Amino acid sequence: MDINELVKVTTRAWSFRILALMHDAVPGRQAALLTASGAGRTAFGQSLQHLMQLELVERNPGHGHPLRPEYRLTPRGAQMAVIAAGVEKVVKQQADAALLRRMWTLPILTIAQEPRYFSEFKMSLGPITDRALSLSLGRLEGHGWLDRSVEPMQRPARARYIATDTGAEIGQVLALA
Repeated sequence: MDINELVKVTTRAWSFRILALMHDAVPGRQAALLTASGAGRTAFGQSLQHLMQLELVERNPGHGHPLRPEYRLTPRGAQMAVIAAGVEKVVKQQADAALLRRMWTLPILTIAQEPRYFSEFKMSLGPITDRALSLSLGRLEGHGWLDRSVEPMQRPARARYIATDTGAEIGQVLALA
């Protein structure tokens, strides 16, 4: 999967969840998707608009009311929805599902299938700031999705990160796409 496309999709918290729900045959009406996702109305609306701008979701012509439209996946959106559903199947706990909605979680796990240094993450994820990367790595390490090891023989000592357990499973689903 193209890392830049993954970054674009995950910039809105509920985008990946909406795609997974549509893949799992939740009706394409806004009320049904909103209820199934558990998102707030504003955040959900922004995520749905974002998916439409990325041309992953479109209005279903001839269906729904102008004030209550129905949506469907585009062909590209259907491919992304398969990936989103695969990622959602890996995550079992609600706290972990909340971590999936963080912007940089999925791109980092995609890259972390092999041991990487901070600078390698930074180069691969172009627009990420040092602070956002540092916080994301710490959050993923705290959940046990990343393992951090420091090489004491190297001067200066440098930390390397690699996806483990659930993080590795998620990364494999994303890497296969």
